[in-house]
Amino acid sequence: MDTSNVTENSGWWLVLAIVTAGLAETKGRRRWIWFLLGLLLGPIATALVVIWGRPARGKGNGCPINRENCGP
Repeated sequence: MDTSNVTENSGWWLVLAIVTAGLAETKGRRRWIWFLLGLLLGPIATALVVIWGRPARGKGNGCPINRENCGP
C-alpha cells in the first residue's frame, strides 16, 4: 500500500471537515459539532450544511437557541 496516497487523502478529508465547520458557523450552527461530523461523514456533512437552512430562532428575543446570555 502506498502511504503517500493515504496521507494525501486524509489531508483533503481534514480540509473538508474544516470547510464544513466554517460553513456551519456562517449558518448559525455549532462549529465543533460540524467539524466532527465532517471528519466522520466527509462530503455528506458538507452537503447537509449547504442544503439545510438556518436553525429556528429562540423565543422572540433574537437569540439563537443554543446561545446563553446573549441579551442585556
